[in-house]
Amino acid sequence: MTEKPTEHGPPAQNADTRPTEALPDAAAAAGAPDPGEAPGPPKPNIHVSALIVWLTIFPLVAIFGTLLAPMMPDWHPVLRAFVLTLIVVPIAAYWLMPQMFRWYAAFARHRVARRANGSAR
Repeated sequence: MTEKPTEHGPPAQNADTRPTEALPDAAAAAGAPDPGEAPGPPKPNIHVSALIVWLTIFPLVAIFGTLLAPMMPDWHPVLRAFVLTLIVVPIAAYWLMPQMFRWYAAFARHRVARRANGSAR
């Protein structure tokens, strides 16, 4: 009962990443950035991500729900929700949310640069 658990092996390779054999050294294999590269902004935490998603989804649902309401007044609520999500989700997922996250990244880069310039004084 008090046996030491077995160690886990390395994580499975993702389909969208290069194989570790192609990486030049251990630092690159560990995902460390190149020293010559400028560091990117930190990824948004879960709360910021939730806020960005909400700021994207709520206006779309409100706008398209209002626009579509006169066309489907007698529809079952589940069917109305189905049609609404068929319209809103692709718009949000493929167009607006990537744009919102790009805007957040630009804002975060600007904030990091401003802090770096302020601390250098």
